[in-house]
Amino acid sequence: MAIPGLSKPDHIGFTVPDLAEAIEFFREHFDFELAYEFGPFSAEDGWMADHLNVNPRSVINKIAVLNAKGINLEIFEYADTVERQTVTPNNADIGGHHLAFYVEDIDVAVAYLTQHNIQVLGEPTVMTDGPSAGESWVYFMAPWGMQLELVSYPNGKAYANQSSVALFDPR
Repeated sequence: MAIPGLSKPDHIGFTVPDLAEAIEFFREHFDFELAYEFGPFSAEDGWMADHLNVNPRSVINKIAVLNAKGINLEIFEYADTVERQTVTPNNADIGGHHLAFYVEDIDVAVAYLTQHNIQVLGEPTVMTDGPSAGESWVYFMAPWGMQLELVSYPNGKAYANQSSVALFDPR
Protein backbone atom coordinates (compact mmCIF):
# COMPACT_ATOMS: atom_id res chain seq x y z
CA MET A 1 0.00 0.00 0.00
CA ALA A 2 1.34 3.44 -0.93
CA ILE A 3 1.33 6.57 1.21
CA PRO A 4 -2.29 7.69 1.69
CA GLY A 5 -3.15 10.64 -0.55
CA LEU A 6 -0.03 10.20 -2.69
CA SER A 7 -0.36 12.09 -5.96
CA LYS A 8 2.55 12.89 -8.27
CA PRO A 9 6.15 14.03 -7.82
CA ASP A 10 6.39 17.70 -6.88
CA HIS A 11 10.04 18.59 -7.46
CA ILE A 12 13.62 17.43 -7.76
CA GLY A 13 15.97 19.01 -5.25
CA PHE A 14 19.75 19.23 -5.26
CA THR A 15 22.62 21.37 -4.00
CA VAL A 16 25.01 23.39 -6.15
CA PRO A 17 28.10 25.45 -5.27
CA ASP A 18 26.90 28.60 -7.09
CA LEU A 19 23.15 29.19 -7.28
CA ALA A 20 23.33 32.05 -9.80
CA GLU A 21 25.39 29.86 -12.16
CA ALA A 22 22.89 26.99 -11.85
CA ILE A 23 19.88 29.24 -12.45
CA GLU A 24 21.49 30.70 -15.56
CA PHE A 25 22.52 27.25 -16.86
CA PHE A 26 19.00 25.82 -16.54
CA ARG A 27 17.43 29.05 -17.87
CA GLU A 28 19.71 29.35 -20.91
CA HIS A 29 19.84 25.72 -22.02
CA PHE A 30 16.57 24.18 -20.77
CA ASP A 31 14.07 27.09 -20.68
CA PHE A 32 13.57 26.92 -16.91
CA GLU A 33 11.96 29.96 -15.36
CA LEU A 34 12.72 31.18 -11.86
CA ALA A 35 9.52 31.11 -9.78
CA TYR A 36 11.06 32.39 -6.54
CA GLU A 37 14.13 32.52 -4.31
CA PHE A 38 14.46 32.75 -0.56
CA GLY A 39 17.05 32.59 2.18
CA PRO A 40 19.36 32.72 3.99
CA PHE A 41 18.24 30.13 6.49
CA SER A 42 19.91 28.67 9.57
CA ALA A 43 18.93 27.49 13.03
CA GLU A 44 20.86 27.16 16.27
CA ASP A 45 18.50 24.67 17.91
CA GLY A 46 19.35 21.54 15.89
CA TRP A 47 16.52 22.07 13.42
CA MET A 48 18.87 21.76 10.41
CA ALA A 49 20.11 18.36 11.59
CA ASP A 50 16.67 17.10 12.60
CA HIS A 51 14.85 18.21 9.46
CA LEU A 52 17.49 18.24 6.70
CA ASN A 53 20.06 15.69 7.93
CA VAL A 54 22.91 18.23 7.67
CA ASN A 55 25.38 19.60 10.20
CA PRO A 56 23.36 21.57 12.79
CA ARG A 57 25.51 24.65 12.07
CA SER A 58 24.82 24.53 8.32
CA VAL A 59 23.58 27.68 6.63
CA ILE A 60 21.55 27.77 3.42
CA ASN A 61 22.54 30.93 1.57
CA LYS A 62 19.61 30.74 -0.78
CA ILE A 63 17.07 28.37 -2.33
CA ALA A 64 15.68 28.83 -5.84
CA VAL A 65 12.62 27.14 -7.32
CA LEU A 66 12.41 26.86 -11.10
CA ASN A 67 9.97 25.29 -13.56
CA ALA A 68 10.13 24.10 -17.16
CA LYS A 69 7.58 21.99 -18.98
CA GLY A 70 6.13 20.55 -15.79
CA ILE A 71 9.39 19.83 -13.94
CA ASN A 72 10.05 21.79 -10.77
CA LEU A 73 13.62 22.12 -9.49
CA GLU A 74 14.45 23.19 -5.94
CA ILE A 75 18.11 24.20 -5.93
CA PHE A 76 20.04 24.84 -2.73
CA GLU A 77 23.23 26.80 -2.16
CA TYR A 78 24.77 26.16 1.25
CA ALA A 79 27.40 28.40 2.83
CA ASP A 80 30.84 26.95 3.48
CA THR A 81 30.33 27.37 7.23
CA VAL A 82 30.93 23.71 8.11
CA GLU A 83 32.89 20.80 6.67
CA ARG A 84 30.96 19.02 3.93
CA GLN A 85 31.49 17.05 0.75
CA THR A 86 32.31 19.31 -2.17
CA VAL A 87 32.68 16.66 -4.88
CA THR A 88 29.56 15.71 -6.82
CA PRO A 89 28.83 11.97 -6.53
CA ASN A 90 29.03 9.99 -9.73
CA ASN A 91 26.61 7.25 -10.75
CA ALA A 92 28.59 4.54 -8.95
CA ASP A 93 28.56 6.41 -5.60
CA ILE A 94 25.85 5.89 -3.01
CA GLY A 95 23.53 8.82 -3.63
CA GLY A 96 24.76 9.11 -7.20
CA HIS A 97 22.12 10.52 -9.50
CA HIS A 98 21.41 12.22 -12.78
CA LEU A 99 18.65 14.33 -14.28
CA ALA A 100 17.50 13.32 -17.77
CA PHE A 101 15.86 15.48 -20.44
CA TYR A 102 13.95 14.17 -23.45
CA VAL A 103 14.92 15.58 -26.87
CA GLU A 104 13.38 14.93 -30.27
CA ASP A 105 16.70 14.53 -32.09
CA ILE A 106 19.67 13.47 -29.98
CA ASP A 107 22.28 14.34 -32.63
CA VAL A 108 21.00 17.90 -32.95
CA ALA A 109 20.90 18.24 -29.15
CA VAL A 110 24.45 16.90 -28.74
CA ALA A 111 25.67 19.33 -31.41
CA TYR A 112 24.07 22.15 -29.40
CA LEU A 113 25.84 21.05 -26.20
CA THR A 114 29.16 20.83 -28.01
CA GLN A 115 28.70 24.27 -29.59
CA HIS A 116 28.10 25.69 -26.11
CA ASN A 117 31.21 24.03 -24.66
CA ILE A 118 29.20 21.72 -22.43
CA GLN A 119 31.13 18.51 -21.75
CA VAL A 120 29.48 15.51 -23.42
CA LEU A 121 30.57 12.07 -22.21
CA GLY A 122 31.20 10.02 -25.32
CA GLU A 123 28.87 9.55 -28.25
CA PRO A 124 25.14 8.79 -27.95
CA THR A 125 24.41 5.16 -27.15
CA VAL A 126 21.77 3.61 -29.40
CA MET A 127 19.81 0.81 -27.75
CA THR A 128 19.00 -1.89 -30.32
CA ASP A 129 18.08 -4.81 -28.05
CA GLY A 130 16.10 -5.41 -24.88
CA PRO A 131 13.39 -3.31 -23.27
CA SER A 132 15.13 -0.01 -24.08
CA ALA A 133 15.46 -0.74 -27.80
CA GLY A 134 14.53 2.39 -29.72
CA GLU A 135 16.15 4.73 -27.20
CA SER A 136 19.31 6.79 -27.64
CA TRP A 137 21.03 8.46 -24.71
CA VAL A 138 24.14 10.40 -23.75
CA TYR A 139 25.44 11.87 -20.51
CA PHE A 140 26.83 15.38 -20.16
CA MET A 141 28.09 17.55 -17.32
CA ALA A 142 26.74 20.73 -15.76
CA PRO A 143 29.45 23.33 -15.07
CA TRP A 144 29.56 22.34 -11.38
CA GLY A 145 30.00 18.61 -12.12
CA MET A 146 26.43 17.32 -11.88
CA GLN A 147 25.66 14.51 -14.31
CA LEU A 148 22.81 15.13 -16.72
CA GLU A 149 21.45 13.04 -19.58
CA LEU A 150 19.70 13.49 -22.90
CA VAL A 151 17.35 10.71 -24.03
CA SER A 152 15.41 10.27 -27.25
CA TYR A 153 12.99 7.60 -28.45
CA PRO A 154 10.86 9.18 -31.17
CA ASN A 155 9.25 5.83 -32.05
CA GLY A 156 8.95 4.61 -28.47
CA LYS A 157 10.79 1.89 -26.56
CA ALA A 158 10.42 -1.85 -27.01
CA TYR A 159 9.26 -2.44 -23.40
CA ALA A 160 5.89 -0.85 -24.25
CA ASN A 161 5.01 -3.86 -26.43
CA GLN A 162 5.51 -6.27 -23.54
CA SER A 163 4.70 -4.47 -20.29
CA SER A 164 1.38 -3.57 -18.71
CA VAL A 165 3.09 -0.64 -16.98
CA ALA A 166 3.19 2.57 -19.00
CA LEU A 167 6.11 4.81 -18.09
CA PHE A 168 5.72 8.56 -18.30
CA ASP A 169 6.29 9.54 -21.92
CA PRO A 170 7.36 13.15 -22.58
CA ARG A 171 6.85 12.93 -26.35
